[in-house]
Amino acid sequence: MIELTSKQRRNLEKIAHDIEPVVIVGAAGVTDGVIKMVQASLDAHELIKIKFNEYKDEKTELTQKICTATDATLVRIIGNRAILYKQAEKPEDRKITI
Repeated sequence: MIELTSKQRRNLEKIAHDIEPVVIVGAAGVTDGVIKMVQASLDAHELIKIKFNEYKDEKTELTQKICTATDATLVRIIGNRAILYKQAEKPEDRKITI
């Protein structure tokens, strides 16, 4: 997990503006399947959105749990959507520069 400056967060928010959520947290909550899906999505895209259809009151805690499990960084929670970022390990695989 990396620490982002406010300028980096704003930049990532702008990039994420037109991105649709790729993971949806539903009635089952944050399961191992959701964690695996988030990890795979982060590996493929680096920057993703998660939508909370259920557990809206616990979205902050659940997002922290997801970030810890996937080693991702929370960019921001806006409404019932969380924006997560995880830089690709190999420099040649990086799509986003912060």
